[in-house]
Amino acid sequence: MELTVEQDVFRLAEVFTISRGSRSEAHVLTVRISDGDQAGWGECVPYARYGETPESVAKQIDGLALPLDRSALQAILPAGAARNAVDCALWDLEAKRAGQRAWDLAGLPAPGPLVTAYTLSLDTPAKMQAAAARHAHRPLLKIKLGTPDDMARLEAVRSGAPDARIIVDANEGWTAEAYTDLAPHLVRLGVAMVEQPLPAGEDGMLAEIARPVPVCADESCHDRASLPDLRGKYDMVNIKLDKTGGLTEALALRHAARAEGYGIMVGCMVGSSLAMAPAVLLAQGAEVVDLDGPLLLADDREAALIYDDAGVHPPEATLWG
Repeated sequence: MELTVEQDVFRLAEVFTISRGSRSEAHVLTVRISDGDQAGWGECVPYARYGETPESVAKQIDGLALPLDRSALQAILPAGAARNAVDCALWDLEAKRAGQRAWDLAGLPAPGPLVTAYTLSLDTPAKMQAAAARHAHRPLLKIKLGTPDDMARLEAVRSGAPDARIIVDANEGWTAEAYTDLAPHLVRLGVAMVEQPLPAGEDGMLAEIARPVPVCADESCHDRASLPDLRGKYDMVNIKLDKTGGLTEALALRHAARAEGYGIMVGCMVGSSLAMAPAVLLAQGAEVVDLDGPLLLADDREAALIYDDAGVHPPEATLWG
């Protein structure tokens, strides 16, 4: 068995901004695991918010001893980007060895296309209104917020896309007071969900204040170990492969979260179709799907996922799984 890891850079179609900063490129790590006959592929997006850099994550991957299987991997690496890329590459390799699709190996029904959110990055109200108008034909828009001036942005987006379903992501940028002030307006403007309004670790007030719109944990939810601390504070969890450390734990988290009564959102970092491919399996049946990473890129991988009016389609075997 041979394992290699390389850094790839994908240009974004336009600058992407959230409350923590802006970027014009997506820096990803691509993992290839070969047994000499077949090769499996996986991608991860190291995320500075979680103390990751491309260099630190590549070092974690390079340090793995071979041979390796998914079961052993769960104990060797913690949840995070490194384990995600390796876990997904092992799924891909297993599928190719077996001559089956990954969903068959996982005991899942064959996946279908999914309507996905399209994300509008943080900007001035006027520019966000213009962006909303350009994408008003999309059934689900996700708005990046998280500043003291978000009311004007909310109004502007709803004006630009009066018929679209809207979800909001504050990326930990609000205080409890700001969220309480905004909550009635979220209802008035028809916002369907708000994602991570308060900082992780400082979100206890969510159990004490009204939540008229469903609140989804993102930065507060990584894997199954996160669930006990979410009780009473959140209505949904955002499952991302780069947080769970791969599809193996993500499927387990989805099952556990459902059992505890949480709604499911499946999200992504800004990556290529290779990163989204396993998440399409995970997202089947989710209340909210946010797998728009490739739509934000100027260029994607070969054998890229298909996005059309039906949504994002499952991957072809030439891409993954």
